[in-house]
Amino acid sequence: MRDLTAIFLAMIIIGLPTIFLMATANRFFKFREKKLEVEAMHAAEKAAQYAARSSELEERVRTLEQIVTDSGVQTAAQIEALRKPVRHVAAQTAPQTNDVIG
Repeated sequence: MRDLTAIFLAMIIIGLPTIFLMATANRFFKFREKKLEVEAMHAAEKAAQYAARSSELEERVRTLEQIVTDSGVQTAAQIEALRKPVRHVAAQTAPQTNDVIG
């Protein structure tokens, strides 16, 4: 009977703290996993923003390269076209017809 009591007491003394430590470690690791998921989502959002901004900048660089490589007259016209709103540029490029009765 003493052996059974000693075994039971050893299981309580060793088992309960072990179970408590395992439960605590499990909660800690779940918390860390959630935290890493949130950080990964945040990093993905930042990467998407940088990619969008990068494509905008690439388009601007292409425009500048085209302006630099064109002749001077075309360069001035393109700079002026970029300064004006789009609706005015479309109105200026529309062909004008002059009806001459003759």
